[in-house]
Amino acid sequence: MTAKRPRRPTKRARVHDDEVVNDTGPTEGPAQGRLISDPRTMRALAHPVRLALLETLGREGELTATRAGELLDESPGNMSWHLQTLAKYGYVEEAGGGKGRSRPWRIASVSNRFRTAAEDREAEAAGEALESIAADRAYSRLRQWWARRASYPHAWRDAAFRADSIGYLTAAEMSELGDEIAELFGRYQNRVLDKRLRPADAEPVKLVAYGHPIPPTASGN
Repeated sequence: MTAKRPRRPTKRARVHDDEVVNDTGPTEGPAQGRLISDPRTMRALAHPVRLALLETLGREGELTATRAGELLDESPGNMSWHLQTLAKYGYVEEAGGGKGRSRPWRIASVSNRFRTAAEDREAEAAGEALESIAADRAYSRLRQWWARRASYPHAWRDAAFRADSIGYLTAAEMSELGDEIAELFGRYQNRVLDKRLRPADAEPVKLVAYGHPIPPTASGN
């Protein structure tokens, strides 16, 4: 008889950028972070254009729908609709001033973290959809880097890295490792919004990490 493995109570997805409600009001600036478990809120971000829009707001600062459309090669009307959807679920907020498509918007939280309960099928499906789109976007960025890395100075080509390893961990250990990696990434998070903190020779860098179980070998290893 095979014993059933215990189900993990929660599943977490760390998505940037990408990953929001700011209860202090639009004049206080973005909150430091938000933990999201509502499936509707997760589904609202599970869209390639909205992920790109949220990242662009994080990198550029306040943007109008018109300017966002110029940066992402989208129509202002489309950007306005996506911005309002993101605002509805707390990812962005009005920065104040302007009307219509000339209203400036900004991110509502510096980072977003997502958590789904194992028994909540709806939330788990929403989380998986969001992870899938974020992973596709991350791999697209990696392929873009491979295609143009020759145009970068040697120091940057040498500094770029990819880490790949197999370890034998418990679920608790893997969760702890994920928290430690997220903490490392967070070391440079304050430079996203405050450009004054960026060294003169700093460049935007994409940081991605995954950790997940893999099937054992035929001998059980």
